[in-house]
Amino acid sequence: MITYPHLNKGDTVGVTAPSSGVPTELHDMFKQAINSMERKGFNVECGKTVWTQHKAKSDSAKKRAEELNQFMNDDRIDLIIPPWGGELLIEILEYINFEQFKPKWILGYSDVSVLLLAITLKTGIATAHGTNIVDLRGEYSDVTTEKWQSVLTTKQGSSVKQYSSEKYQKEWQFDNPTPCVFHLTEDTDWKALPNNNVSVQGRLLGGCVDVVRHLIGTPFGNVEQFQRDYIDDEPIVWYFENCELTTTDLRRTLVQMKLARWFENCSAIMFGRSTANEVVEGYTIEDVYIDLFEELNIPIIYDIDCGHVPPQLTLVNGSYAKIEVENGKGNVVQIFK
Repeated sequence: MITYPHLNKGDTVGVTAPSSGVPTELHDMFKQAINSMERKGFNVECGKTVWTQHKAKSDSAKKRAEELNQFMNDDRIDLIIPPWGGELLIEILEYINFEQFKPKWILGYSDVSVLLLAITLKTGIATAHGTNIVDLRGEYSDVTTEKWQSVLTTKQGSSVKQYSSEKYQKEWQFDNPTPCVFHLTEDTDWKALPNNNVSVQGRLLGGCVDVVRHLIGTPFGNVEQFQRDYIDDEPIVWYFENCELTTTDLRRTLVQMKLARWFENCSAIMFGRSTANEVVEGYTIEDVYIDLFEELNIPIIYDIDCGHVPPQLTLVNGSYAKIEVENGKGNVVQIFK
């Protein structure tokens, strides 16, 4: 059975950096995010790791894990949102006290998705893949991003529905901020194989494919045990987003996942929009999706609102989801059961 944390108004947000911290020159930008959360009615408590960054990490693996363990067991902290992702979160996994974690939401994406997926697989505690705290620094959020609060305040036994965005951001413009942070200019168009109108359901699992793939073959990536112990062998709907992989690297990764039995009893796979997916010798991202569909014979949904091309949905690892795609639009209903 999946355990769902619950967020309430006035809760305290703990900000710790299990991957990358905030370098000195960006402290002012990060403080805008803190102020924004406080305007929303949350209390904010920042750990020491947030304010430091050296050699691709906020601190040593042990110190990052120690602060995370502390935050997860502190009754004063109700929700954890790292500042953003990074590169080396996987270093801390062996130092984390998973069995002592108190159920509370962790929200984030990119490198943070390694932590999210590992927690859900090992403990059955639901985790939330969505916006990071820096992207909440605007005067307001777009309708897709702001849905994170509705998702995290959903009670066990209830459901929450999200819709595909109207528009997405083609490129980052850090030197030209908007009131909602993002520049949403391009029309969103969800697609699917075998045709563009599909309906699927199952337990959500996923994250940034660049990094969650490194859980394969470790004690933190035992999908079969999770299926057996926590979801009674219900089908899984995987969601992935590609930050930097070429098409051939992504293809190798998906084959490895298949060989590691991650796709056993899988009802669909979804992929977020990406500015990566570099073509290799004519092998395109559409070729990757077609190959995967022909191998697994399950729906492949792509260009969804997930990952490094905002805005993105808040997808809860472990939740039971019903996903519909029709004529370029989509919706996701997550049931906390």
